[in-house]
Amino acid sequence: MAQTLRLALRPSLPQPAKSGHRHPWQWLAAVPVFLIFGPLLPGLYWALSPALDATVWLNLWRDAQWPQALRTTLISSVLGTVLAFGMAAGLATQHYPGRVWLTLQRRLPLLLSVPHAAFAVGLFFLIAPSGWLARAIAHFVQWSSPPDWVTVQDPYGLSLALALAIKESWFLLWVLAAVLGEQAVSRQMVMGRSLGYNRTQTWLLMVWPQLLPRLTWPVMAVFAYGLSVVDMAVILGPGTPPTLAVLIWRWLIDPDPAFQARGSAASLVLLLILLVCVLGTRGLGWLWMRQRPYPSGQRQPASSWRGLKLHTLLFLTGYAVVAMLLLWSVAQAWFFPALLPEALSLESWQQADWIPFGTTLWLAIVTSLLGLPAVLLWLEWGPQRLNALLYLPLIVPALPLVAGQYATLLHVQLDGTALALVWSHLLWVLPYMVLTLVGPYRAFDLRLMTSARALGNSPWQACWRVKWPILLRPILATLAVGFAVSVAQYLPTLFAGGGRFVTVTTEAVALSAGGNRRVLAVQALLQIALPMAAFGLAALAVHGFGRHRKGLR
Repeated sequence: MAQTLRLALRPSLPQPAKSGHRHPWQWLAAVPVFLIFGPLLPGLYWALSPALDATVWLNLWRDAQWPQALRTTLISSVLGTVLAFGMAAGLATQHYPGRVWLTLQRRLPLLLSVPHAAFAVGLFFLIAPSGWLARAIAHFVQWSSPPDWVTVQDPYGLSLALALAIKESWFLLWVLAAVLGEQAVSRQMVMGRSLGYNRTQTWLLMVWPQLLPRLTWPVMAVFAYGLSVVDMAVILGPGTPPTLAVLIWRWLIDPDPAFQARGSAASLVLLLILLVCVLGTRGLGWLWMRQRPYPSGQRQPASSWRGLKLHTLLFLTGYAVVAMLLLWSVAQAWFFPALLPEALSLESWQQADWIPFGTTLWLAIVTSLLGLPAVLLWLEWGPQRLNALLYLPLIVPALPLVAGQYATLLHVQLDGTALALVWSHLLWVLPYMVLTLVGPYRAFDLRLMTSARALGNSPWQACWRVKWPILLRPILATLAVGFAVSVAQYLPTLFAGGGRFVTVTTEAVALSAGGNRRVLAVQALLQIALPMAAFGLAALAVHGFGRHRKGLR
């Protein structure tokens, strides 16, 4: 896990020499990537060109929902990003290196496999006025009806910010684990402590100045996701007016060209906000590094304060979210203020609609199986200096890209087809798969490939017989990551599918608008079960293939 983001977060590192001679069909490595990313360019022009009209911007500015939607989006995205980074940074400062940090690393994959929409549904069941926390309070204060609290879908997007902060803090902890694995932080901590500085001083004076430049783009990716998130905003965000991302989504799918143009203009606003924040963050970082005073040399005694067990709170929240979904999926009657259901039944599971599950399953399998060869070809023979372009879908708001995809599909008359659905998912699946595999791939010992070539194997044979079998563990993990990313896609499924394909993600979001809570919990649990099954099967496959091969275990 610690190597998944290695070198991907630092593209300036020197590239290792390619093994052997250049493959005669090397140009074919870029063909799959071009087929995925190439059609997006004219689509972006078709989708965003209506925003070039000044009248469109005037109508956007006069829209009554626009100011409040923009305010809610800024509050939820900025607050969620700041809290996520604060929690991840606080945990790293307090517990790295140490036993608690190792425990965090072991538990992160389980929490990261919970999709955003399913997490939002479970958190809704937990903190809503009639949720389990309110029931627990009612048990002591003798409430007979839910309190008149606005804990979810509040007008400022605070509940959405909380969900983003908790969910994205796990992602940033994953990034920190990878970055810390590259640095000699343990030795620097020993050096700082030997000079009399406590743990916090050592981090502030020695470690964070080195790590912060490396974390700029991961934090911006979190911010970009918060700007353009739709599924979590529909579940936890305000309704009238909604967040700006939800408002843009409604405008883009409106049959009126005037509203579609307004949605295109608002999509550019999201890009502009991201650009301003990136430049502002880089500028503030540069000023801080220039104006940062030299350490005064004053030592502070080691503090015995160990915090409020933030890591325990984060993990308990994740487990509580899944527990709420499990309880609601088997609850037969559960009225406020009862802490537990009056009776349990599998009726909701027996009557569940399994069509979304089947659609999600085949779509994720096809997408990940198509993405894996493209990733392997790209990493082996593709131009690695262009890796940064592949990561753009991860650090750019999703709505403009989805609109570009939809415009392309409309022009070639492929919208609403299975081919369009697979292509739309690949735009997000491929970057995550490259990001997962690039570290282990570049860390591979090229002397093994040299030996294989010296024994008469072609570059393709050397990869097939030597390199890829040795990299079987990260390759299977990459396949599972691609599967999980496809399961979680919401906007690409809605736009490219044209409403003809229903997945567990789109079904869960649709049911959150007022459907049966038991049915909603079942669909959310199915959304969680699919990625977990993929990671479990990958682990079993690694164990099976490496049972008699010590180096592959």
